[in-house]
Amino acid sequence: MPETTEDAVPGEEPGRPAGAALLAATCVSTLVVNANTSAVSILLPAISTDTGASLDTLQWAITGYSLVGAAVIVTSGALGDVFGRRLVFLAGLALFIASCAVIALSGSGAGVIAGRAVQGASGATILACGMSLLSVATSGQGRVRAVTVWGAASAVGAAVGPLVGGLLVDGIGWQGLFWIDAAIAAACVPVTLRGIAESRDPDRSRSIDFAGTVLIAAVLAPALLALSEGADWGWTSAGVLGCLALALLAAVAFVMVERRVDEPLVDLRLLRDRVLIGATVAILLSAGVINGLMYLVSLYFQNPATLALSPFQAGLATLPATVGLIAVTPLVPRAVKRLGVGPVIGAGFAAATAGCALLVLVQADWRYGAFALPLVLLAAGLGLVNGPASSASTSSVAEDDVGAASGISNMARYIGAAAFTAAVATVNSSVGASHLASGEGTAQALAAGLSRACLLLTIACGVGILLSVLAARARRRRVRPGAYGAAAASHAHTVRTVGGVGGVSGVSGVGTAGTEDAR
Repeated sequence: MPETTEDAVPGEEPGRPAGAALLAATCVSTLVVNANTSAVSILLPAISTDTGASLDTLQWAITGYSLVGAAVIVTSGALGDVFGRRLVFLAGLALFIASCAVIALSGSGAGVIAGRAVQGASGATILACGMSLLSVATSGQGRVRAVTVWGAASAVGAAVGPLVGGLLVDGIGWQGLFWIDAAIAAACVPVTLRGIAESRDPDRSRSIDFAGTVLIAAVLAPALLALSEGADWGWTSAGVLGCLALALLAAVAFVMVERRVDEPLVDLRLLRDRVLIGATVAILLSAGVINGLMYLVSLYFQNPATLALSPFQAGLATLPATVGLIAVTPLVPRAVKRLGVGPVIGAGFAAATAGCALLVLVQADWRYGAFALPLVLLAAGLGLVNGPASSASTSSVAEDDVGAASGISNMARYIGAAAFTAAVATVNSSVGASHLASGEGTAQALAAGLSRACLLLTIACGVGILLSVLAARARRRRVRPGAYGAAAASHAHTVRTVGGVGGVSGVSGVGTAGTEDAR
């Protein structure tokens, strides 16, 4: 893919704007993917009732999605570069439609989990190739506007997903969400075919790191299985130790493969960069904490022994978190310009730590009002983290390595979501079961489980404060228009920027949240 290194700045030529068809197909599909992802936690109690699968089992519908997404996000961009971005984008849409149908028709938890795993691959492909299509078809201020709209669509999808999902569960059933998503994705197909030109990178090596993709999954799957089942199997049991041994062997094999392939999934050379590592771990923690919390409160709010909210009410109850995450986005670029990357990330994690710490105090008699402030604090704090950390991860490396760095950060985002959801689900379930066994009531046991899981999230946010010291080394730049688009997208995707942090520079080049242009 050809490189463009000029940022869009006020007074610059307008450049090439995105065509209506391109903007519609990429933004609508991104909205649907993010809405679907954020809605699933709200649907789990209804899915459990219909399929007979336990909630502990169904957490794999979330962790499996993120696990596969982590393995595929970089590879899907590389496939688009080699075989055609429109072609691979269409394949992602087709896979998404098929996965929606599989999930909606499933009468078992296994079918839902399998469908969600496929959906993880399709969602990652749609996000990666959609942004890549936007990037190669636009330039200058036209690219800035396109990325801003794409980022806004991504944020809106994440915000409305729980509301729409809850409304559909109360109305036509949880299957309705997947049928509607399939229909919208299907409508994007003819728009893509008729209105988007094919593009590929003729200068890119045709080498695709499929071995690395498989090995990433081979590392994550047994590790997450051990994390999910450790409390039941015993942390020193043969099953857990065997899973960890498999993960370790796969990790060793992954490193060996990455050192030898022409186009590695992860450029190990970049892992020597302290700023990149600090920013990437911050992204992992941020994604993990928000996904883990949404899983916990979605179930807690709907449990008959606690708040007994309907699915729609539970979706509405999570709104302060999503709104808080989005509301701070316009403030981030100028805050970074004024204070620097490290202080903004540190302040964000401090606010998130305070929010989680308040939830550690949860009692069985808490009503919803007691949850509102912690949710807002946590989400607004993580909103301050996302943009600066995403952009610091790419601004700390040489321009030729920006694509690879953005791929690492996006992989970390999926890994964080999977690992933290599995971890908090295990803590919540095991602590709750322990309190029930000791004779406490159901409400008290559920509150204890939530409290202990939030303690884990509090510790994670505390670690994030320490990591902000590494990010402080990233340089400040003046705010440019592309900053706001990059920041808007940062909760779900790292958009490539050159020479700036926190969305402080404009969107530039054609690389996006995967390594769509470079790897």
